Amino acid sequence: MSDRFTQLARRPPRLRLDAWTLGALAIAAVVLAPIVSIAWLAFTPTENIWPHLMATVLPRYLGTTLLLMAGVAVLTSTMGTGAAWLVSQYRFPGRDWLAHALLFPLAIPAYVGAYALVDFLDYAGPVQSALRATFGWTTARDYWFPETRSLPMAILVLSFALYPYVYLLARAAYREQSGRAYEVAQALGCGPWGLFLRIGWPLARPAIAAGVALALMETVADYGTVLHFGVQTLTTGIFSTWLNGGNAGGAAQIAGVILVLILLLVGLERAGRGGARFHRLGRAAQPVQPQPIAGRKRWYATLLCLIPVSGGFILPVAVMLLNSAAAPESWLAPGLFDALLNTLIVGGLAALATVGAAIFLVYAVRMKGSRVAQWLLPLTLIGYAAPGAVLALGLLLPLAALDNRLANAILALTGWDPGLMITGTAFALGLAYMVRFFGIAQGAVDVAFGRVSPALPMAARSLGRSAGGTLTSVYLPLMRGSVLTALLVVFVDCVKELPATLLLRPFNYNTLSTRVFELASLERLSEAAPAALLVMAVGLVAVILLARDQRDRAAAD
Repeated sequence: MSDRFTQLARRPPRLRLDAWTLGALAIAAVVLAPIVSIAWLAFTPTENIWPHLMATVLPRYLGTTLLLMAGVAVLTSTMGTGAAWLVSQYRFPGRDWLAHALLFPLAIPAYVGAYALVDFLDYAGPVQSALRATFGWTTARDYWFPETRSLPMAILVLSFALYPYVYLLARAAYREQSGRAYEVAQALGCGPWGLFLRIGWPLARPAIAAGVALALMETVADYGTVLHFGVQTLTTGIFSTWLNGGNAGGAAQIAGVILVLILLLVGLERAGRGGARFHRLGRAAQPVQPQPIAGRKRWYATLLCLIPVSGGFILPVAVMLLNSAAAPESWLAPGLFDALLNTLIVGGLAALATVGAAIFLVYAVRMKGSRVAQWLLPLTLIGYAAPGAVLALGLLLPLAALDNRLANAILALTGWDPGLMITGTAFALGLAYMVRFFGIAQGAVDVAFGRVSPALPMAARSLGRSAGGTLTSVYLPLMRGSVLTALLVVFVDCVKELPATLLLRPFNYNTLSTRVFELASLERLSEAAPAALLVMAVGLVAVILLARDQRDRAAAD
């Protein structure tokens, strides 16, 4: 009998369809709906052009995407891991400032970096103009210069924009390692390279692999950068097949290839870690003490850390500031204020809805604890892994069908044609933002819930508080900092998102990102510069707060 009671006690509670569970299921359904829609469209196309895609453009799209990913993986891992190792292990001039500045490229959308690099290196740019003036060259036939709009340049720009993912995670891994291991290795004769290859790299490999995986997911999702450099990837193939070819089924099939690629990437990242787990020995463990670099080498360390900061942050900001200063009237150009207002409204509302839904879902799962509810959390993370173009395709067609049915129903009942109430407004765009960045909000909120002692909500419930009252009076006040951070991060990502915005925005509706894209595509970079600077300013605020949070955690440790 006692064994029977033990089994019942260990059995997960059954799913009960109360308001919290129904709400959690509804949120999960909304987040997963675009992926299901993509699968349905891919397997049931109106016109199956899969054989045509396989015989013509798909191998080229896939090959270019894989080359792009390989290049970005090498450069981001090199820059991110190297910078994290130098900052965490050594003291050199500018180290404290560079430790935070190395995160600044997170504030710069990759497509803005692409516009800046092309403007800087193109034939009419300052670099080639200075070369012609210095050496007396008159035309491009007089000298050789790397092609600015090419795959290698796209790899370089994306690597400068995305290496902070690797740097952030690798630096945290190095900071959490025990200094005793390094002391023992040095006593056994290990030099700087030996310490890195035998101690630092193996222990930080899981974190580095996770950072590279995040960078590659963003690489696959990119559209503005590869389009500007004339590189045809799977994402550009979705736009071409859907918008130019008018074949949604074919676009869904290409989107399915992207989803398979993302799943393989996640699987390879997990396999690459090899099940390795490394744990700190506790707070009493001696942290790594940065060692001073003597002589001329200390300036080499400063220079090596300055290279990614310069390419990923200083150059784009400088180019946009110069272009803006050359045409100050562009700050008063028609459409800029409207784009800013649209960005603040749709991004702000999407951030509120995303974080609010994440709080509801995580709280419902933690409160109910059923097996079905526990499966919801990892499933809802898939939206962040899916590129914006994929989610836009998965949302637009079902929403358009729903929109037409609603309009027809209202017209039949009232005789009034309301038009497109969903896809004709910014609602679809806000919904895409919510699905795309729900994983970010969910992760931050889940961690914040975990930091609250279970005794506090239990005491509130024992005093008669309802589930909703416990959430508002106990959890939310204690989680306020984490919730505000999640709101800011999601808002910044909404501001920078380009592919989903291009596909789902209403007619004649611009945000800052689409304004930058449209004007820069027309080679009107001076007019695009103010919008680009506003996007970067919003992102920089979030990065500064992130750097401050990292500094506070390091001080606490």
